[in-house]
Amino acid sequence: MKKLSAVQLKQQATVMAAVNALEQQAFTQLPGTVQCWFSLAYEAFPGSLLVRVQLSDDAALALAQPQLLAWQKRLSGLLLKKGIVLKDMRKHLVFTLNSPDD
Repeated sequence: MKKLSAVQLKQQATVMAAVNALEQQAFTQLPGTVQCWFSLAYEAFPGSLLVRVQLSDDAALALAQPQLLAWQKRLSGLLLKKGIVLKDMRKHLVFTLNSPDD
């Protein structure tokens, strides 16, 4: 794996902090939350950022789905506080049943 530059490490740390904060909120407010994780291509950052909130089962997913827009706004706000602007917040957060290993 290619070594990350200083700028890429800073981007990763910033996103990780925002995702960790979002994950803590999800544990308390979204029943069935397992974990939050993200992927991104550094060359296309922030447009390539995709945060996934993993839920435990279909029932939890169905319960959370109506709240998706509010959680997308929450992620956008957390990143904005760190100086990262998402042009279309709807593209950057999804609810899923898949784990990072799937």
